[in-house]
Amino acid sequence: MRWKIMLSDIDLGDEEINSVLNVLKSKWLSMGKVTKKFEEKFAEYLGVKYAFAVSSGTAALHIACRALNIGVGDEVILPALTFVATSNAVLYCGAKPVFADITSTQNFNISPDDILEKISSRSKAIIVVHYGGYPCDMKAILDIAEDYKLKVIEDSAHAIGAEYNGTKCGTIGDVGCFSFFANKNLVTGEGGMIVTDDRNLAEKISVLRSHGMTTLTWDRFKGHSYTYDVVDLGYNYRLTELASALGIVQLKKLDRNNKKREKLVSKYKKLLRNLPLEIPFKKFVGKSSYHIFPILLNEAVNRFEFMDYLSHRGIQTSIHYRPVHLFTYYRKTFGFKEGMLPKTEYVGSHEVTLPLHPLMCEEDIQYISDVISSFFNSSL
Repeated sequence: MRWKIMLSDIDLGDEEINSVLNVLKSKWLSMGKVTKKFEEKFAEYLGVKYAFAVSSGTAALHIACRALNIGVGDEVILPALTFVATSNAVLYCGAKPVFADITSTQNFNISPDDILEKISSRSKAIIVVHYGGYPCDMKAILDIAEDYKLKVIEDSAHAIGAEYNGTKCGTIGDVGCFSFFANKNLVTGEGGMIVTDDRNLAEKISVLRSHGMTTLTWDRFKGHSYTYDVVDLGYNYRLTELASALGIVQLKKLDRNNKKREKLVSKYKKLLRNLPLEIPFKKFVGKSSYHIFPILLNEAVNRFEFMDYLSHRGIQTSIHYRPVHLFTYYRKTFGFKEGMLPKTEYVGSHEVTLPLHPLMCEEDIQYISDVISSFFNSSL
Protein backbone atom coordinates (compact mmCIF):
# COMPACT_ATOMS: atom_id res chain seq x y z
CA MET A 1 0.00 0.00 0.00
CA ARG A 2 1.21 3.50 -0.81
CA TRP A 3 0.81 5.67 2.26
CA LYS A 4 -0.04 9.34 2.11
CA ILE A 5 1.60 9.79 5.52
CA MET A 6 3.87 7.06 6.85
CA LEU A 7 4.22 6.21 10.53
CA SER A 8 7.94 6.98 10.37
CA ASP A 9 10.43 8.08 7.74
CA ILE A 10 14.14 8.80 7.56
CA ASP A 11 15.90 12.11 7.03
CA LEU A 12 18.49 10.60 4.69
CA GLY A 13 20.43 12.66 2.15
CA ASP A 14 23.56 12.97 0.09
CA GLU A 15 25.84 13.32 3.11
CA GLU A 16 24.85 9.87 4.40
CA ILE A 17 25.14 8.37 0.92
CA ASN A 18 28.59 9.86 0.35
CA SER A 19 29.78 8.73 3.78
CA VAL A 20 28.82 5.14 2.95
CA LEU A 21 30.47 5.38 -0.47
CA ASN A 22 33.68 6.53 1.19
CA VAL A 23 33.63 3.46 3.42
CA LEU A 24 33.05 1.19 0.42
CA LYS A 25 35.97 2.79 -1.40
CA SER A 26 38.21 2.22 1.64
CA LYS A 27 37.46 -1.54 1.44
CA TRP A 28 37.47 -1.78 5.25
CA LEU A 29 33.86 -2.68 6.07
CA SER A 30 33.99 -4.36 9.47
CA MET A 31 34.46 -2.46 12.71
CA GLY A 32 37.37 -0.03 12.45
CA LYS A 33 38.29 3.64 12.52
CA VAL A 34 34.87 4.94 11.40
CA THR A 35 33.16 3.03 14.20
CA LYS A 36 35.73 4.38 16.66
CA LYS A 37 34.94 7.91 15.50
CA PHE A 38 31.20 7.28 15.86
CA GLU A 39 31.72 6.03 19.42
CA GLU A 40 33.80 9.07 20.32
CA LYS A 41 31.26 11.52 18.91
CA PHE A 42 28.37 9.69 20.59
CA ALA A 43 30.14 9.72 23.95
CA GLU A 44 30.88 13.43 23.53
CA TYR A 45 27.24 14.14 22.67
CA LEU A 46 26.00 12.36 25.79
CA GLY A 47 28.78 13.60 28.04
CA VAL A 48 29.69 10.03 29.01
CA LYS A 49 33.12 8.40 29.34
CA TYR A 50 32.62 5.18 27.39
CA ALA A 51 30.50 4.29 24.36
CA PHE A 52 30.55 0.99 22.46
CA ALA A 53 28.81 0.54 19.11
CA VAL A 54 27.00 -2.77 18.73
CA SER A 55 24.90 -4.56 16.13
CA SER A 56 21.50 -3.70 17.64
CA GLY A 57 19.72 -2.24 20.63
CA THR A 58 18.94 -5.81 21.67
CA ALA A 59 22.67 -6.60 21.68
CA ALA A 60 23.25 -3.56 23.87
CA LEU A 61 20.65 -4.76 26.40
CA HIS A 62 22.06 -8.30 26.41
CA ILE A 63 25.61 -7.08 26.99
CA ALA A 64 24.40 -4.72 29.73
CA CYS A 65 22.83 -7.63 31.58
CA ARG A 66 25.93 -9.80 31.13
CA ALA A 67 28.29 -7.02 32.19
CA LEU A 68 26.27 -6.57 35.40
CA ASN A 69 26.58 -10.31 36.10
CA ILE A 70 22.85 -10.96 35.82
CA GLY A 71 22.33 -14.71 35.58
CA VAL A 72 20.42 -17.82 36.57
CA GLY A 73 18.32 -17.32 39.69
CA ASP A 74 18.30 -13.53 39.41
CA GLU A 75 15.23 -11.36 38.84
CA VAL A 76 15.12 -8.13 36.88
CA ILE A 77 12.24 -5.67 37.32
CA LEU A 78 11.09 -3.97 34.13
CA PRO A 79 7.95 -2.71 32.34
CA ALA A 80 5.81 -4.92 30.10
CA LEU A 81 4.84 -1.93 27.95
CA THR A 82 7.91 -2.19 25.76
CA PHE A 83 9.30 -4.03 22.77
CA VAL A 84 9.99 -7.65 23.62
CA ALA A 85 13.77 -7.16 23.26
CA THR A 86 13.87 -5.49 26.68
CA SER A 87 12.73 -8.62 28.49
CA ASN A 88 14.33 -11.09 26.08
CA ALA A 89 17.74 -9.71 27.05
CA VAL A 90 17.04 -10.80 30.63
CA LEU A 91 16.07 -14.29 29.44
CA TYR A 92 19.25 -14.59 27.37
CA CYS A 93 21.16 -14.47 30.67
CA GLY A 94 19.01 -17.11 32.34
CA ALA A 95 17.35 -14.60 34.67
CA LYS A 96 13.64 -14.00 35.17
CA PRO A 97 11.79 -10.82 34.10
CA VAL A 98 9.48 -9.42 36.78
CA PHE A 99 7.05 -6.95 35.29
CA ALA A 100 5.96 -3.77 37.04
CA ASP A 101 2.95 -1.72 36.00
CA ILE A 102 3.09 1.72 34.40
CA THR A 103 2.47 4.89 36.38
CA SER A 104 -0.89 5.92 34.86
CA THR A 105 -2.79 6.43 31.62
CA GLN A 106 -1.11 9.84 31.48
CA ASN A 107 2.39 8.48 32.12
CA PHE A 108 3.26 5.23 30.37
CA ASN A 109 6.60 4.86 32.17
CA ILE A 110 7.31 2.25 34.83
CA SER A 111 5.82 3.03 38.23
CA PRO A 112 8.37 3.47 41.06
CA ASP A 113 5.65 2.44 43.52
CA ASP A 114 5.09 -0.84 41.69
CA ILE A 115 8.83 -1.44 41.42
CA LEU A 116 8.88 -1.43 45.23
CA GLU A 117 6.07 -3.98 45.28
CA LYS A 118 8.00 -6.34 42.97
CA ILE A 119 11.35 -6.38 44.80
CA SER A 120 12.39 -9.74 46.26
CA SER A 121 15.54 -11.33 47.65
CA ARG A 122 16.36 -12.40 44.08
CA SER A 123 16.12 -8.91 42.57
CA LYS A 124 19.36 -7.91 40.85
CA ALA A 125 18.50 -4.95 38.63
CA ILE A 126 15.86 -2.60 37.26
CA ILE A 127 15.50 -1.89 33.55
CA VAL A 128 13.70 1.35 32.81
CA VAL A 129 12.27 2.22 29.41
CA HIS A 130 11.86 5.90 28.59
CA TYR A 131 8.63 5.32 26.70
CA GLY A 132 8.20 7.44 23.59
CA GLY A 133 11.25 9.49 24.57
CA TYR A 134 9.74 10.75 27.84
CA PRO A 135 12.13 10.23 30.78
CA CYS A 136 11.15 8.02 33.68
CA ASP A 137 11.16 9.29 37.27
CA MET A 138 14.85 8.54 37.62
CA LYS A 139 15.33 10.11 41.06
CA ALA A 140 12.74 7.85 42.61
CA ILE A 141 14.10 4.82 40.76
CA LEU A 142 17.73 5.52 41.68
CA ASP A 143 16.71 5.98 45.32
CA ILE A 144 15.05 2.55 45.25
CA ALA A 145 18.09 1.03 43.56
CA GLU A 146 20.40 2.46 46.19
CA ASP A 147 18.22 1.29 49.08
CA TYR A 148 18.02 -2.27 47.75
CA LYS A 149 21.48 -2.43 46.12
CA LEU A 150 20.09 -2.91 42.62
CA LYS A 151 21.70 -1.99 39.32
CA VAL A 152 19.87 0.25 36.83
CA ILE A 153 19.88 -0.27 33.06
CA GLU A 154 18.34 2.46 30.93
CA ASP A 155 16.64 1.21 27.78
CA SER A 156 16.93 4.49 25.90
CA ALA A 157 15.91 3.12 22.50
CA HIS A 158 13.25 5.87 22.28
CA ALA A 159 15.14 8.52 24.16
CA ILE A 160 18.27 9.62 22.33
CA GLY A 161 18.58 13.34 23.02
CA ALA A 162 16.01 13.34 25.83
CA GLU A 163 17.05 14.75 29.20
CA TYR A 164 16.04 14.22 32.82
CA ASN A 165 16.73 17.35 34.89
CA GLY A 166 19.41 18.42 32.43
CA THR A 167 21.13 15.02 32.20
CA LYS A 168 20.94 12.98 29.01
CA CYS A 169 18.87 9.80 29.22
CA GLY A 170 21.12 6.76 29.05
CA THR A 171 23.77 8.34 31.29
CA ILE A 172 21.84 8.30 34.57
CA GLY A 173 21.85 4.62 35.53
CA ASP A 174 24.74 2.15 35.56
CA VAL A 175 24.45 1.40 31.85
CA GLY A 176 22.54 3.01 28.97
CA CYS A 177 21.38 1.22 25.83
CA PHE A 178 20.37 2.79 22.52
CA SER A 179 18.86 1.50 19.28
CA PHE A 180 19.50 2.81 15.76
CA PHE A 181 16.81 0.71 14.05
CA ALA A 182 15.23 2.18 10.92
CA ASN A 183 12.36 3.86 12.80
CA LYS A 184 14.45 5.52 15.49
CA ASN A 185 15.46 9.18 15.88
CA LEU A 186 19.01 8.27 14.85
CA VAL A 187 19.08 5.67 12.10
CA THR A 188 21.75 3.24 10.90
CA GLY A 189 19.31 0.53 9.71
CA GLU A 190 20.36 -1.89 12.41
CA GLY A 191 22.70 -1.01 15.24
CA GLY A 192 22.93 0.29 18.76
CA MET A 193 25.18 1.74 21.43
CA ILE A 194 25.93 0.86 25.03
CA VAL A 195 27.32 3.57 27.32
CA THR A 196 28.65 3.86 30.85
CA ASP A 197 30.87 5.96 33.10
CA ASP A 198 32.11 2.89 34.99
CA ARG A 199 35.58 1.81 33.88
CA ASN A 200 35.21 -1.79 35.08
CA LEU A 201 31.91 -2.17 33.23
CA ALA A 202 33.46 -0.61 30.14
CA GLU A 203 36.24 -3.22 30.15
CA LYS A 204 33.69 -6.03 30.38
CA ILE A 205 31.53 -4.55 27.62
CA SER A 206 34.51 -4.18 25.31
CA VAL A 207 35.38 -7.85 25.66
CA LEU A 208 31.80 -9.19 25.50
CA ARG A 209 31.06 -7.31 22.28
CA SER A 210 33.57 -9.29 20.23
CA HIS A 211 33.79 -12.97 21.18
CA GLY A 212 35.54 -12.30 24.48
CA MET A 213 38.69 -11.39 22.55
CA THR A 214 41.40 -9.17 24.01
CA THR A 215 42.22 -7.48 20.67
CA LEU A 216 40.23 -6.78 17.52
CA THR A 217 40.94 -7.33 13.83
CA TRP A 218 41.44 -3.58 13.40
CA ASP A 219 44.05 -3.56 16.18
CA ARG A 220 45.99 -6.30 14.44
CA PHE A 221 45.65 -4.64 11.04
CA LYS A 222 47.14 -1.45 12.48
CA GLY A 223 50.04 -3.43 13.93
CA HIS A 224 49.04 -2.80 17.54
CA SER A 225 48.98 -6.52 18.25
CA TYR A 226 49.80 -9.79 16.52
CA THR A 227 47.67 -12.19 18.52
CA TYR A 228 44.79 -12.33 20.97
CA ASP A 229 43.36 -14.28 23.86
CA VAL A 230 39.72 -15.17 24.60
CA VAL A 231 38.98 -14.34 28.22
CA ASP A 232 35.17 -14.63 28.38
CA LEU A 233 32.20 -16.07 26.51
CA GLY A 234 31.53 -13.13 24.22
CA TYR A 235 29.36 -12.46 21.19
CA ASN A 236 29.61 -11.24 17.63
CA TYR A 237 27.87 -7.94 18.34
CA ARG A 238 30.13 -5.60 16.38
CA LEU A 239 28.78 -2.72 14.27
CA THR A 240 29.90 -2.31 10.66
CA GLU A 241 31.76 0.70 9.28
CA LEU A 242 28.84 1.31 6.90
CA ALA A 243 26.38 1.67 9.76
CA SER A 244 28.79 3.83 11.74
CA ALA A 245 29.26 6.17 8.77
CA LEU A 246 25.50 6.67 8.69
CA GLY A 247 25.45 7.17 12.45
CA ILE A 248 28.03 9.97 12.38
CA VAL A 249 25.96 11.99 9.92
CA GLN A 250 22.67 11.18 11.62
CA LEU A 251 24.06 12.33 14.97
CA LYS A 252 24.72 15.78 13.51
CA LYS A 253 21.04 16.04 12.55
CA LEU A 254 19.63 14.66 15.78
CA ASP A 255 18.94 17.80 17.83
CA ARG A 256 17.48 19.63 14.86
CA ASN A 257 15.17 16.74 14.01
CA ASN A 258 14.14 16.25 17.64
CA LYS A 259 13.18 19.91 17.73
CA LYS A 260 11.09 19.39 14.59
CA ARG A 261 9.37 16.44 16.28
CA GLU A 262 8.59 18.64 19.27
CA LYS A 263 6.87 21.23 17.05
CA LEU A 264 4.80 18.53 15.35
CA VAL A 265 3.72 17.13 18.72
CA SER A 266 2.69 20.60 19.85
CA LYS A 267 0.55 20.91 16.71
CA TYR A 268 -1.03 17.50 17.36
CA LYS A 269 -1.92 18.50 20.92
CA LYS A 270 -3.51 21.74 19.79
CA LEU A 271 -5.64 20.13 17.06
CA LEU A 272 -6.69 17.03 19.00
CA ARG A 273 -7.37 18.64 22.37
CA ASN A 274 -11.16 18.79 21.99
CA LEU A 275 -11.65 15.29 20.58
CA PRO A 276 -12.80 12.31 22.70
CA LEU A 277 -9.36 10.76 23.14
CA GLU A 278 -6.56 11.02 25.66
CA ILE A 279 -3.06 12.27 24.93
CA PRO A 280 -0.48 10.80 27.35
CA PHE A 281 2.39 12.94 28.63
CA LYS A 282 0.20 15.96 27.84
CA LYS A 283 1.50 17.83 30.87
CA PHE A 284 5.11 16.70 30.48
CA VAL A 285 7.63 19.38 31.40
CA GLY A 286 11.22 18.72 30.35
CA LYS A 287 13.14 17.58 27.31
CA SER A 288 11.75 14.60 25.40
CA SER A 289 13.08 13.13 22.18
CA TYR A 290 9.46 12.84 20.94
CA HIS A 291 10.12 9.46 19.35
CA ILE A 292 6.47 8.50 18.86
CA PHE A 293 3.07 10.14 19.31
CA PRO A 294 0.67 7.81 21.17
CA ILE A 295 -3.01 8.45 21.85
CA LEU A 296 -5.50 6.54 23.97
CA LEU A 297 -8.96 5.73 22.65
CA ASN A 298 -11.81 5.28 25.08
CA GLU A 299 -13.60 1.99 25.59
CA ALA A 300 -16.46 2.92 23.28
CA VAL A 301 -14.12 3.09 20.27
CA ASN A 302 -13.11 -0.03 18.34
CA ARG A 303 -9.37 0.44 17.90
CA PHE A 304 -9.09 -1.55 14.70
CA GLU A 305 -12.04 0.25 13.10
CA PHE A 306 -10.27 3.51 13.97
CA MET A 307 -6.98 2.30 12.48
CA ASP A 308 -8.74 1.00 9.36
CA TYR A 309 -10.51 4.34 8.91
CA LEU A 310 -7.16 6.14 8.92
CA SER A 311 -5.54 3.48 6.76
CA HIS A 312 -8.14 3.87 4.02
CA ARG A 313 -7.28 7.57 3.96
CA GLY A 314 -3.57 6.93 3.58
CA ILE A 315 -2.49 7.32 7.20
CA GLN A 316 -0.29 4.59 8.66
CA THR A 317 -0.68 3.84 12.36
CA SER A 318 0.68 1.28 14.81
CA ILE A 319 0.39 0.01 18.39
CA HIS A 320 3.04 0.54 21.09
CA TYR A 321 2.81 -2.01 22.60
CA ARG A 322 1.12 -5.30 23.15
CA PRO A 323 2.16 -6.03 26.75
CA VAL A 324 5.06 -8.49 26.79
CA HIS A 325 3.64 -10.63 29.61
CA LEU A 326 0.62 -11.53 27.46
CA PHE A 327 2.59 -12.96 24.54
CA THR A 328 2.16 -16.72 24.13
CA TYR A 329 5.78 -17.57 24.94
CA TYR A 330 5.71 -15.61 28.19
CA ARG A 331 2.35 -17.04 29.23
CA LYS A 332 3.50 -20.62 28.61
CA THR A 333 6.93 -20.19 30.16
CA PHE A 334 6.07 -18.16 33.25
CA GLY A 335 2.31 -18.54 33.66
CA PHE A 336 1.66 -14.82 33.27
CA LYS A 337 -2.03 -13.96 33.01
CA GLU A 338 -4.33 -11.07 32.24
CA GLY A 339 -5.06 -8.85 35.20
CA MET A 340 -1.48 -8.79 36.52
CA LEU A 341 -0.80 -5.27 35.26
CA PRO A 342 -4.13 -3.47 34.89
CA LYS A 343 -2.82 -0.08 33.75
CA THR A 344 -0.38 -1.63 31.28
CA GLU A 345 -3.10 -3.88 29.90
CA TYR A 346 -5.55 -1.01 29.52
CA VAL A 347 -3.03 0.98 27.52
CA GLY A 348 -2.08 -2.13 25.55
CA SER A 349 -5.74 -2.48 24.49
CA HIS A 350 -6.50 1.18 23.70
CA GLU A 351 -3.30 2.84 22.48
CA VAL A 352 -2.76 3.91 18.87
CA THR A 353 0.44 5.49 17.56
CA LEU A 354 0.04 8.28 15.00
CA PRO A 355 2.68 9.26 12.42
CA LEU A 356 5.61 11.29 13.68
CA HIS A 357 8.91 11.88 11.90
CA PRO A 358 11.06 14.86 10.86
CA LEU A 359 9.98 14.79 7.20
CA MET A 360 6.40 15.64 8.17
CA CYS A 361 5.02 19.16 8.05
CA GLU A 362 2.23 20.92 9.95
CA GLU A 363 -0.11 20.37 7.00
CA ASP A 364 0.29 16.61 7.55
CA ILE A 365 -0.75 17.01 11.18
CA GLN A 366 -3.73 19.07 10.07
CA TYR A 367 -4.78 16.34 7.61
CA ILE A 368 -4.44 13.57 10.21
CA SER A 369 -6.38 15.59 12.77
CA ASP A 370 -9.15 16.32 10.26
CA VAL A 371 -9.45 12.62 9.43
CA ILE A 372 -9.63 11.70 13.12
CA SER A 373 -12.24 14.38 13.68
CA SER A 374 -14.31 13.02 10.79
CA PHE A 375 -14.07 9.50 12.27
CA PHE A 376 -15.57 10.67 15.55
CA ASN A 377 -18.21 12.76 13.79
CA SER A 378 -19.26 9.77 11.71
CA SER A 379 -19.38 7.57 14.82
CA LEU A 380 -21.73 9.83 16.76
